[in-house]
Amino acid sequence: MRGHISAHAVCTAIRDDIVSGALAPGSRLIEEILAARYGVSRVPVREALRTLQSEGFVTTRHHAGACVAEPTEQEAADLLDVRALLEPLGAARAAARRSPAHLKVLRGLVRLGRERARHGSPADLRQLDGWFHETLAQAAGSPSLTALLTQLRRKIEWMYAVELPARTGESWDEHGAVLDAVARGDAERARALMAAHVERSLPVYRLRRPAGTEAGEPKQPRERNPKPPVNTARARS
Repeated sequence: MRGHISAHAVCTAIRDDIVSGALAPGSRLIEEILAARYGVSRVPVREALRTLQSEGFVTTRHHAGACVAEPTEQEAADLLDVRALLEPLGAARAAARRSPAHLKVLRGLVRLGRERARHGSPADLRQLDGWFHETLAQAAGSPSLTALLTQLRRKIEWMYAVELPARTGESWDEHGAVLDAVARGDAERARALMAAHVERSLPVYRLRRPAGTEAGEPKQPRERNPKPPVNTARARS
C-alpha cells in the first residue's frame, strides 16, 4: 500500500533512477509526480529528497524547487581523488577488523572474478567488482567509513561511464593480492596494494557528457602527477 513503503526504499529508488540517468541532471523533482511514479504518498518522497540533497544527488533552485544536481567536471574529478584516499584506508581497516565471514565472501568473489575474466561477460565482471569493493568496505568494521565508500561509489557510477579494461585478469589478480594482505592482517600492505590498484584503474573512467552540452567524445579524468605508491597512488575497483 502507498503509505507502507519507507522513505529509505523511496530514497533508494530515486537515487537508482538518478544514477542510471532515468532522472536526468537538471530535471525537476516534483513530489506529486514522484509519489505517483513510485506508488507512495508525498511524505516519504519529501524525506527521500532531503536525504538525497544531503548526499549531493539533489539540489534546490529558487522558483524551481528540488532538481537533480548537475555536477561540474571539477566535482567529478574530486570524487576520484577522494576515492584514492578512502579505498586504501578501507583496505587497511579491513586487514585489522575483517571477520571469517568477510574473508569467505571475498575469497568466493575473487575466485568467481578470475573465472569470469577468462570466460564471462562485462556485466558479470562489473557486478562482481562492485560486490568485492562493497564487501571489503563492510569488512572495515566502521559503519561511517562503509557509508562514505558506498556513497562515493554511487556518485562515481553516476558521473562516469566505466569501460571494461583489457587487463581484467590482472585486475582480479590485484584483488586477490589485496585479499591475501587482508587475510594476513597486514594493514600497510593492504593499503599500498589498494592504492596501486586504484591508480591503475583510472584509464577506464570516462566522464559522462554533461546535460545540455553537444554530443561528442566523453572526457577523461584529469591527469595526476605520479605519487609515492603507499600514500597517494590511486586504485581500481
